Amino acid sequence: MRFQPHPDRRPVLVAGASSGIGEATARALAAAGHPVALGARRVEKCAETAAQIVADGGEAVAVSLDVTDDDAVRAAVAAAEAALGPLEVVVTGAGDLQIGRAHEMPVDDWAAQIDVHLVGAYRMYRAVAPAMIERRRGDIVFISSDVVTHPRPWSSAYVAAKCGVEGMVATIGMELEGTGVRAGLVRPGQTITGMGMNLDQQQTEDMLNDWIAFGLARHGHFLKPENLASAVMAMISMPPGAHMRSVDVEAEGKLVPPAQPTQTAPATQSAEGALA
Repeated sequence: MRFQPHPDRRPVLVAGASSGIGEATARALAAAGHPVALGARRVEKCAETAAQIVADGGEAVAVSLDVTDDDAVRAAVAAAEAALGPLEVVVTGAGDLQIGRAHEMPVDDWAAQIDVHLVGAYRMYRAVAPAMIERRRGDIVFISSDVVTHPRPWSSAYVAAKCGVEGMVATIGMELEGTGVRAGLVRPGQTITGMGMNLDQQQTEDMLNDWIAFGLARHGHFLKPENLASAVMAMISMPPGAHMRSVDVEAEGKLVPPAQPTQTAPATQSAEGALA
């Protein structure tokens, strides 16, 4: 059995599309011609973005989506498919950020990070994978983080959740082998998004100082959400039969000017100067 080419119409659902990486991804995919459903708890923000996409000539709808609720996830998938047709691409990147030293965080706060980032990603996968497997095609992109390879103090719940996401994707990648459905990871470095903007200033300062102590803040440059949208686009655009399993995206450090050549006097001048 041969791999099917991508259909001309590939409806997309982006989880976490109210801001940041999710919003940028929805805009980029819509600009490339994909019908896009933007899902998040802040559905009014998704509706604003969807309206802008439509005004620009694209096709988009907003759906209410809470990845911590099984029924809400299934309802969002059903709403997206009712509006756009069977989903060919799903990008799951919904989440928020709570920080604190592991021995000081309330257990419920710690567990909530696991629920939204890890269990939420699984809920999305569980809701869309069976139909994709039946059609023998589809792309599911999970937004991970470079904290998996470089864990950071004050982020134990977030680190544990993203490590869990990567373990899950490694497992389901094996289970999907031969189905035509692809699961991939986009692993961002530090990125300017709305996530974490509501953190306590003193806690954030203490956290960054701890990062510096462990060499985890080499420079102050951050990725833009659009950088990650480009990675998602590259991943889902791979032709069937090829699989881009993971993409690491990191911010480059400050661009420094080239070193200036050392000015030396010619040997004859030096000799003349010595004789003088």
